[in-house]
This record gives sequence, structure tokens and C-alpha cells, in this order.
Amino acid sequence: MSINNIIRIFLPKDKIFYDIFENIAINLKDMGSTLKKAMNESDQIKRTILLKSIEVGEHTNDEYTHQIFIELGKNFITPFDREDIHYLATSLDDIADYIYASSKKILNYNITENDEYMKEMAEISHKSIKVLADAVVKLRSMKNISQIKQDCVMINSLENDADDTLDRAIINLFSNVTDPIKIVKLKDVYEDLEVISDKCEDASNVIESIIIKYA
Repeated sequence: MSINNIIRIFLPKDKIFYDIFENIAINLKDMGSTLKKAMNESDQIKRTILLKSIEVGEHTNDEYTHQIFIELGKNFITPFDREDIHYLATSLDDIADYIYASSKKILNYNITENDEYMKEMAEISHKSIKVLADAVVKLRSMKNISQIKQDCVMINSLENDADDTLDRAIINLFSNVTDPIKIVKLKDVYEDLEVISDKCEDASNVIESIIIKYA
């Protein structure tokens, strides 16, 4: 075997990781957009179709995450720490899981109303995911460190907005709803919707850790 072929074996295959992460970012944006559309859809049939379609995105995300783990086992050299790749993949997968969990509970609990709090949290989640996806794409070149930091700050701010919305939703729920079963159902859905933003913040924290190490 020639020396060039030997060297080629040990060259970093970093493009595959960036490609998969960017595919995950696109998939998460689609899922967030679908959730937002569902929470603003008044037609129950269309709303149900949108919510059910989110399961496909969750399965797609699982496949991308599994692919990253396979590549970690195959590639000797990675674009950044293997642990950071694992943490980022896991944290992004958590976002997909909670988008799906929220949609599934809305369907399973037969919650037909789209109240202002669900709409607000879906909107915040949509914004958070878009900003996070942009940050993920910027990791490929590491040339926009200041912008990545700004993205992470924005995600943190949006997570605070989601916390505030959840607080208002819970206060309103216990002040105006008397049916205990409905209270339990709505509280559960509100909390899962809010966790989406929490998971976006978790992923942004991983990204911040990466850029601190490698920028």
C-alpha cells in the first residue's frame, strides 16, 4: 500500500458528522414548524393529520442519531471530541422526542382546543429550533463564533420566555378550570411543550462548550 493511501485512511472524515448534524437540524425545523401549524390549525381533521405526521420526524431523527453513533465507532479521527459529538447528538434527539411527546399527548388526551398558551409555546419552540439549527450549521466552518454565541444567548432568552408562558398557563389553568381530569391533561401538555425549549437550551450549551474548546 502506498504512503498516500495509508495517509488517506487516517484523514478525518469530519464531513459525514457535519452532514448528519445538518440533516438533523433540517428535520427538527420541519418538526417545529409542523407543531406550530398544528397549534394554529382550527380544522380538527387537518390538525390531527399534522400532529400524527410528527411521529415520522421523530423516527427520522432516531435514524440520524443512530447513524452518528455508528460513525463514531467507524472513524478514528472526529472534527471535535467524541464526547461532545455524542452529547450534541443526544441533546438534539431529546428535542425531537419532546416535540413528539407533546403531539402524542394532545392526540391521546383528545385535547381539541388550541389555547393561547399552546400557541405561544409552539411559537417559542419553533423560534428556538430555527436559531439552534443555524448554530449547528455554523459549526462546520467555525468562522462565525460571535454569531454562534449570539444564537446561544437568543436560545437562552427564548427558554426564559417559555418558562414565563408556562407559569401563566398554570396560573390560568388552576384559576379557571374546575374539571380535575382536564387540569391534569392540560398541565401535562403545557409542561412537555415547555421542555422543548429547555432541550434547545441544553443543545446550545453543548455548542457553547464546543466553540470554547475549538474556536
